[in-house]
Amino acid sequence: MPRKHYQSPVKRKKPGFLLRLLQRLPSWVWWLGGSVVVVAYVWVFYYFFVSPFGFRWRALYGDASYPEGYEIHGIDISHYQGKIDWDELRNNGMIERCPVRFVMIKATEGSTRIDDCFEDNFYQAREHGFVRGAYHFWSTRSSGRAQAEHFLRHVKLEDGDLPPVLDVEHKAKDQTPEEFKESVLTWLRLVEKAYDAKPIIYTYYKFKMAYLSDSIFDDYPYWIAHYYVDKVDYQGPWKFWQHTDCGRLPGIKGYVDFNIYNGSYYDLQQLTLRK
Repeated sequence: MPRKHYQSPVKRKKPGFLLRLLQRLPSWVWWLGGSVVVVAYVWVFYYFFVSPFGFRWRALYGDASYPEGYEIHGIDISHYQGKIDWDELRNNGMIERCPVRFVMIKATEGSTRIDDCFEDNFYQAREHGFVRGAYHFWSTRSSGRAQAEHFLRHVKLEDGDLPPVLDVEHKAKDQTPEEFKESVLTWLRLVEKAYDAKPIIYTYYKFKMAYLSDSIFDDYPYWIAHYYVDKVDYQGPWKFWQHTDCGRLPGIKGYVDFNIYNGSYYDLQQLTLRK
């Protein structure tokens, strides 16, 4: 008599629809999916560890290195930094194991605004032994003459202060490049005449190349803004380099811009006003 096959009363559960679908996928789909994962991994690695954003991300979380080969460090401040503990900053403020040497302070903006903290910051910086400077933030809503007159009314630089600074980062859309340059030159010439010193131009390097590349602007000291890089792409001469906006220092709550002077401390002092 033939032997009967034993059948289990429990039926095997069929794979789910999604699993059956995956099992039927051709091999090239799996290859493509793996490639996408690898590409995504490489992109994430580049974005967070190599790209400019990655530099800022590492700076924010304490793992960023700053440009090497420079010893004269400084900061620039405005009302955004709030109340500063100047004693703490003077005694413990160090950047790359070097003391903070200079402080750039926002003074005015446009033809009517004065930074809320300017007077106190300007006074305290000198009282605590820092080389200080004052800058004007350019507005697209006022003429160069009106802005220069506003700056000169409210900023009284003294011997030992850095030359006046023009922070220019925007051009009015309805203004031609030639009109813009002439307006900027008006500010520079009026302020230069008042202080008998060439003002410093602050801007980021792409803006300079687009709108302030004429040789006439090369006569002015240049303060370049170029963040999260090991070296400046700009090939021309420069005096100051603002290399990050996420520095941290004792005495200042929140973040502060870090800057480098391209020279020695003696050179920095030689740049200051002398009457």
